[in-house]
Amino acid sequence: MNRRVLTILLLAFVIAGGCAFVVYHLVVNRMTATKTVATTRVVAAATDIKLGAVLNSADLTTVEIAGALPKGAILEKDKGNALGRGVLSDLYQGEAILDSRLAPIGSGGGLAATIPQGMRAAAVRVDDVVGVSGFATPGMRVDVLISGIPPGTAGQAVQAEKGTLVKTLLQDLQVLSAGLDIQKDAEGKPHPVQVVNLEVTPEQAETLSLATGQAKIQLVLRNPLDTKTDPVPGTAMVNLFADQLTPAPKPHAVVRTAAPKAAPPAFSIEVINGSKHSEEKFSSPGGQQ
Repeated sequence: MNRRVLTILLLAFVIAGGCAFVVYHLVVNRMTATKTVATTRVVAAATDIKLGAVLNSADLTTVEIAGALPKGAILEKDKGNALGRGVLSDLYQGEAILDSRLAPIGSGGGLAATIPQGMRAAAVRVDDVVGVSGFATPGMRVDVLISGIPPGTAGQAVQAEKGTLVKTLLQDLQVLSAGLDIQKDAEGKPHPVQVVNLEVTPEQAETLSLATGQAKIQLVLRNPLDTKTDPVPGTAMVNLFADQLTPAPKPHAVVRTAAPKAAPPAFSIEVINGSKHSEEKFSSPGGQQ
């Protein structure tokens, strides 16, 4: 066989062997790296779970998480760890369940389990526009406006002078839940009404309770990141029509005064009579001498 051909074949075998060696080491290193990543099995949601629900076996499953575990991840779904605890926020299928997303052990489920320590849930009736439009959903932030006439004789005077008043009563309240409630009308017939539960302090709950019975309540949506509360003076019905109610300004009368007449110019004549000289002064024609 030709020596040149043998040399070419030898070089081809050497190159092929080197490529095979490199590929082998790359594959082995990748498999080794994959094996070194530890996985942990944690409790997850088997289906979508709504806020306030109490977890049972059908709601839970397990998934494997590679690497570091999220803080508060639950490893066992035994009672006390996950089973029987209320859900504080919506969970979605396949999502790992964290301890912070569940109510404390023994507190049960429902709305009460979602109320933080020291806070209260106050129910507010709203109209269909607010309830059905979807903006008053859990987690949203709202302000509470009231409109009406102040009670007592002072209120009658205000009504006669200004009409209905509106005032921003509370600001930056969180919506806990929104839905329907069954109440009875004047004839005793049940009918559904839109109800929104707001997270308030005990003092705010008292204020809201008084306002519910004495005035009309309106909720207004605000940006969840806007937590600043500004003093709002309120307004009255009469202020809405202030530009129409204000009388037009009366035209100012312009008094024209005649300019004083200038004094008529005077002229003088020098009279020479022999050695005597005299001067006579005369006014312009039409004037007095």
